[in-house]
Amino acid sequence: MNILLHELRAYRKSTIIWTISLIAVVALFMSLFPSFTKDTEEFRKLLEGYPVALREAFGIDLDNFFSILGFYCYGLSFVTLCGAIQAMNLGTSIVSKEVREKTADFLLTKPVTRTAVLTNKLLAALISIIITNIVYLAAATLLAYQVATVDFEVSNFILLSLTVFFVQLIFLALGIIISVIVQRIKSVLTVSLATVFAFYFLGMFSSTSGDEVKRYLSPFKYFDTAYIMEKSGYEASFLITGAVVIVIAIGISFFIYAKKDIHSV
Repeated sequence: MNILLHELRAYRKSTIIWTISLIAVVALFMSLFPSFTKDTEEFRKLLEGYPVALREAFGIDLDNFFSILGFYCYGLSFVTLCGAIQAMNLGTSIVSKEVREKTADFLLTKPVTRTAVLTNKLLAALISIIITNIVYLAAATLLAYQVATVDFEVSNFILLSLTVFFVQLIFLALGIIISVIVQRIKSVLTVSLATVFAFYFLGMFSSTSGDEVKRYLSPFKYFDTAYIMEKSGYEASFLITGAVVIVIAIGISFFIYAKKDIHSV
């Protein structure tokens, strides 16, 4: 039995749905860009009326908001939120679905090690996320060219878009460790939404507080879009933190999964 192919087939429908959803979100925001550029001064006055803390929470920087990259960053925050839910769903269901669907006994009696089982499941989830991001990046770039009124840095656009993938990797790892630690998860979506929105609002709070240290508490704030546009790169400290979180979460997941009792009933 090829676990990897089986998992890829199982994720096929959800991958298509989530990919279309991410593209739909970015298409919605990109379609609004021409309207914003036509009435720049009016919209600027409107946004200036909002508290600075609120603008920072939603990633609105008035200095570049009316450029294609600046406006894209605003929509990107919502795309990242949706992408995080997709990754969290995948991670949380990796082990829990075997218990929930009572197929754990069947799977673990096959001539494969638990490490091989979890590795193949993880690879399938990773491939699903990679496919989503490749299609999303192609669609988002095409949309940006369609609505852009002036030339923009494509390299920066790609760097901004890749933050969705990096955030997804972190939530995939968090989802896996939850799936392994929690004995029975009745509703994957409930756990995923609760976890993702908790980190999202924690990230918004860290933005309003102005404390840089608090940014480490939420993966949503590991990639500062203003910094990326200015420096054409990522902040090394947050990139390293994200990598450490992923490695530790996955490492612990493999260790626990290899030792724990798996119940199918």
